Amino acid sequence: MSETRGGEVTRLELFFDLVFVFTITQFTTVLVDRQSAAGAAQAAVMLAIVWWMYGGYAWLTNLVPPDRTARRLAMVAGMISYLVLALSIPRAFDGRGLEFGLAYLLVVLVHGGLFTVSTEARFSTIYRGFFPVNVAFALVIVAGGALGGAWEYALWTATAAAAWTAPRLIADQSHLLNAAHFVERHALVVLVAIGESVVAVGIGAGHTGLGLATLGAVALGTAVSAGLWWAYFGERNDELRESGFVRAVAAGEYLVGVRTYGLVFVGVLGGIVGVAAGLREAIAHPGHELGTAVALYMGCGAALFLVSDQISRAHMSLGISRRRLAMAAAAAATAVAGIAVSGAAQEAALMLVLGLGFVIEGRANPQVPLEGG
Repeated sequence: MSETRGGEVTRLELFFDLVFVFTITQFTTVLVDRQSAAGAAQAAVMLAIVWWMYGGYAWLTNLVPPDRTARRLAMVAGMISYLVLALSIPRAFDGRGLEFGLAYLLVVLVHGGLFTVSTEARFSTIYRGFFPVNVAFALVIVAGGALGGAWEYALWTATAAAAWTAPRLIADQSHLLNAAHFVERHALVVLVAIGESVVAVGIGAGHTGLGLATLGAVALGTAVSAGLWWAYFGERNDELRESGFVRAVAAGEYLVGVRTYGLVFVGVLGGIVGVAAGLREAIAHPGHELGTAVALYMGCGAALFLVSDQISRAHMSLGISRRRLAMAAAAAATAVAGIAVSGAAQEAALMLVLGLGFVIEGRANPQVPLEGG
């Protein structure tokens, strides 16, 4: 019986992604609690590690649809393990690294167990190639968490680097992917993650009274989140990505599945996390100057999001937009407004950068061709 699937993401996969995005939002807590370069580094290392295994689950359900009871139960087990992992993230570098490591090991073991339910030989190369490697990575993370201190930083950073190098060590399997499903699955993760930035707006507002200043900051923050949505989903971008991905696979582009939605997506999601952390603090104190770290989280987070998305598009031969790169530079520069004036001022500046950028872009390209550009 064939296990190939259609392009639609199943409701169980969407449920899984909702749980997974809670994991992503925990990195916002890391940034807010540690407003420093060290906090950003900790979040980046953990996000790179966590996203590696999300990619494993995305490939898994692309190849082996969760359409049977055993597979669905295994997916639920994966959700539970990710939830446990998420709860350990905020204090992973404060003595809870072992909990993070053990939860991550559970994520890996559930993933390997679910892959074994596939009976098609064409999937066995992926399983045989990555499962032992993933277990080894997880054990190193457990060791780093148990040792703590400098060992934790060193071993976890080395693991993240090794994980994203690993795909080059076995034969590329991108041709096995269902392009429509793969593109939609990652788009939904971005959508839910941006939605969580709106939650950050609400959390920020909850720390202060709902006066005019707060309500204005809430409106600006929501507009910034909408700008991120427009950057990723506006102007038929889903169609462009799907057609670009199909062409890249057909052309035999090396590791297109990993290069397009792999490490570069750490930048996409990390950018959302940075913006959410900045909005949360800006809305909590709309009339006050932001700390340097928080202002950089918001401005550079938006810039990282825009640049990473352009890199992802480039891997599908959709080109890189100079306008988007200019928008990214301008977004990063809005940190000056947050540091020198106020959080609300930076929100307004970032909203203007995104809004005016898209207006100019829309006038220059009133109809985006399906072939990209």
